[in-house]
Amino acid sequence: MAGKVRVYGKAQNRTALGIAHAYMVMYPQATLEDLRKAFPNELNPDSGVKENFVYAEDKGTAADWDGYFKAEDELLLMGDGKRVSVVKMWTKPSFERIVSHATLYDIEIAQFEAADKGGKKGGFRLEYLNGYVPPVPAKKRSLWWVWLILLLLVAGVALFFALRKPQVVEVEKVVEVEKIVYVERVEEIEDDFNAAKFVQGKADLTDDAKFVLHDLAQLMDKHPELRLKLIGHTSAEGDAEFNQRLSESRAQAAVDFLVSQGIAAERLEAEGRGSSEPLDENNPEVNRRTEFIIVE
Repeated sequence: MAGKVRVYGKAQNRTALGIAHAYMVMYPQATLEDLRKAFPNELNPDSGVKENFVYAEDKGTAADWDGYFKAEDELLLMGDGKRVSVVKMWTKPSFERIVSHATLYDIEIAQFEAADKGGKKGGFRLEYLNGYVPPVPAKKRSLWWVWLILLLLVAGVALFFALRKPQVVEVEKVVEVEKIVYVERVEEIEDDFNAAKFVQGKADLTDDAKFVLHDLAQLMDKHPELRLKLIGHTSAEGDAEFNQRLSESRAQAAVDFLVSQGIAAERLEAEGRGSSEPLDENNPEVNRRTEFIIVE
């Protein structure tokens, strides 16, 4: 069976942590019970730890015990919203067992590198293989009556402050802060997407481009008010009509991928401008780009 995710790690315990993260990427709705069934404790019997995975707030036998990964970027987010810590202690036999076991879930492990010296912690990264695209976590089903109660409470509070002294300016500031948060993230994703690049003369998305668009789909899922126009640009090399069609096709390919990830088509637009708007006439490379424009 072809692998779906490959884990690259520095130090074997960080690679084991990467395996757990890869599993959660592939199964975002999994709970702690599911994780323990997937990677049972007998894979790591010589660690001296009863559980390989524990809830973050239940780590160890004392609050300061250092047997589990604790940093925010190391914790696993479960499908029920709870955070889980992974045990740090992996001997060579235990590590070899979890590496072998991971293949049952189409997770491959590259040869891990030695951790950096000088007190720097190791790390890991994931690579998606054979065109695999991770699932976008499904939205949790909401209870309408809970939302109704919250709406009434918010309306009551708003009415109270409106009668005392309108705070329109403060509300606008809060909205603007929320907007700035995803504006900056969209700019980062645009840079990453353009760094992934299309094959010259083609509109097919590369694996790196799909990886970036998966992050954009998650952002749009989190912010349902966010609407985007994707504008494709090419360099001036070659035929102008061909470049115009190519820019349109590239923008549409990105939109189609986002729609395939569950983003409503009416929240997206695709447009191509060919080579009509170069950034630098002496540098064709920077002119080949896709803009992600937030639609107000």
